[in-house]
Amino acid sequence: MPRPILFAIDDDTSVLEAVVQDLRRNYGQNYRILRAASGQAAIDTCSQLKGRGESVALFLSDQRMPGMTGVDFLSRAIDLYPDAKRVLLTAYADTEAAIRAINTAKIHYYLNKPWDPPEEKLYPVLDDLLANWHEGYKPPYEGLQVVGTRWGMADHNVREFLTRNHVGYRWLDPQHTSEALDLLKSRGIDDAKLPVVVFNDGTAMVQPTQQDLAAKVGLKTQVERDFYDVVVVGAGPAGLAAGVYGASEGLRTLIVEPEAPGGQAGSSSRIENYLGFPQGLSGDELAKRGFIQAQRLGAEFVTERVTGIRVENQYRIVVLSDGREISASVILIATGVSWCRLNVPGAEELVGRGVYYGAAQSEAASCKDESVFVVGGANSAGQAAMHFSKYAKNVTMLVRANSLEKSMSKYLIDQIASTPNIVVDTCTEIIQFGGDDHLRCIQVNCDGKVESREASSVFIFIGAAPKTDWLPKEVLRDDRGFVLAGPDLRRVGIDKMPGGRDPFLLETSVPGIFVAGDVRHGSVKRAASAVGEGSIAIQFVHQYLAEF
Repeated sequence: MPRPILFAIDDDTSVLEAVVQDLRRNYGQNYRILRAASGQAAIDTCSQLKGRGESVALFLSDQRMPGMTGVDFLSRAIDLYPDAKRVLLTAYADTEAAIRAINTAKIHYYLNKPWDPPEEKLYPVLDDLLANWHEGYKPPYEGLQVVGTRWGMADHNVREFLTRNHVGYRWLDPQHTSEALDLLKSRGIDDAKLPVVVFNDGTAMVQPTQQDLAAKVGLKTQVERDFYDVVVVGAGPAGLAAGVYGASEGLRTLIVEPEAPGGQAGSSSRIENYLGFPQGLSGDELAKRGFIQAQRLGAEFVTERVTGIRVENQYRIVVLSDGREISASVILIATGVSWCRLNVPGAEELVGRGVYYGAAQSEAASCKDESVFVVGGANSAGQAAMHFSKYAKNVTMLVRANSLEKSMSKYLIDQIASTPNIVVDTCTEIIQFGGDDHLRCIQVNCDGKVESREASSVFIFIGAAPKTDWLPKEVLRDDRGFVLAGPDLRRVGIDKMPGGRDPFLLETSVPGIFVAGDVRHGSVKRAASAVGEGSIAIQFVHQYLAEF
C-alpha cells in the first residue's frame, strides 16, 4: 500500500531543501515526502495523485511565493484533499495574514521561519496534526474493484464468479456512490458500459467475459500437457474427490471446471450433516478445502468449458470451448446438476435482476434489511433461508407441499422453526413475477387464493436437472438426461462391454468414460455420496487402465 504523502511547497530552493530534509528525518519511514517549487506545480501534482487514488496527509506551504501565495494554494488544495492538514510557513512580518488565513483558507496551523530546532518547534506540531489526520484516515482500497449495478445480469454474474472463486473484491454501485463514477472517470471509461472490473495494477476490463476474467485474476485457462491419464469434467464434490484420489495415486489428473470448484454444493450456505464437521461447514468452504487438497497432491485445474468428447482408438478426446483438444486414457463425467427453472411469466426476464437460482452468495449483503423470498422445501432451500435470515429483515419460504417433513432434514426444520424472522408459507407457489428494470413484486397462489406481494429478491430451489446435451449420443442417458452406468446399462440392453467383460460400476456405455455424482442416473443427491462416487471411480479407472 502506498504511504500517505507529506507535501512541501516553497519557491526558495534552499528553504525547500531544508524542509524536505527535516521531514524525511522524522517521518520518512511512514510517509512519502514530495516537494514543489510553486503553488501551481503543487496543484498539478495533486491532481495526478488524486487520479491515482493516493493520499496526502499534510501540506506545508510557504506564504510568499510568486504567482500563487501559500494561502491561495492551501485554499485550492481543499477541493482536492479536503481532509489533509494545512500548515502555512510565514515570516514574522506575515503573522497577521497567517492568523486571518486560519479562517479564510481553513489552515490548521502556521509556523514562523526559522523553526530550529525542529525537535521543539516543528515535529511536536506536525505530530499532533498527523495523529488527528490518522483518526479519520481510511487507507485507499488496493484490491480488485467491480463497478456495476445491483440489477444487471452481467454485473451479477461477475460478482458471483469472483465470490465463488474466492477472489476478494469491492463492489461499487454507481447508483449509490459517487466513488464509482470517479473511478470510471479517472480511467476514461463510459459509465454506460458496465460492469467494469478495475485491478490493483491500474488496468481495467469493460464487460469482461468469464474466460478473460479468469485469466486476469490468476485462474488457469491453459493446460500444461496434451495428454492425461484421466480428465475429470466438473469440480463439484465428485470431481474434487476424483482429483484428490487420482493425483494421490500417481495418475496425471486434469480437472476442467467452467465456473468455480464446488458445483451446486459449493453454493450451499451450510451443510450440517457432513461427516466429521460437527459444527457444520459451508459448501463453499468444503469446495475450497477439496480444491487445495487436490492441488497439493498434484491435480491440475483449468477454468474452461467442455463442449464435447469423442473416442479415437484407445484415446478419449476432450474438446474445450475455444476449440482446443486434450487427449486422455479415461474421462470422468462429474458435471453434477443445475437448478430447474421456474416456468412462470416474468421469471426468465428477471434472472439476475432479483430472480436467482441457488444461494447467490454475492447477493446476501445486498438483501440487508429487505424482505427475501426462498422458493422450495428441500434442504438446499432451508439452508438458504437460514443464511439469508442473518441479513434480511425477514425471509418467507414458499413451499408447494403442505409441510416440510417429507423433503427436509429434521435438524433444518427445527432451526427454521426457532428463527423468528423466517416464515414458512405452505401450499403456496409463485405464478408470476413483476418488474421493469428489476423484480418489484410477485403473485402467489396461496392454497387457491391469489395474492400480490412486494419483492426485490427471490431465490429458487425447486429441484435440479443434468445438463448433458453436450455429450455424444453414444453416452446413453435416461429420459431426463442422467447418464446411465454400470448395472443400469441393462435398461438400454447393454449387458457386456466390447470384449465380453462386464461394465465397471461407474462406467458409461462408452468404454473408458466414467460418471460420478449427481449427474449419474440413480445417484443419491448428497454431497457425501458424490464424494464417495468420485473416490471409488478412480479405483475403476485403475482397473480399466490395467486392461488396456
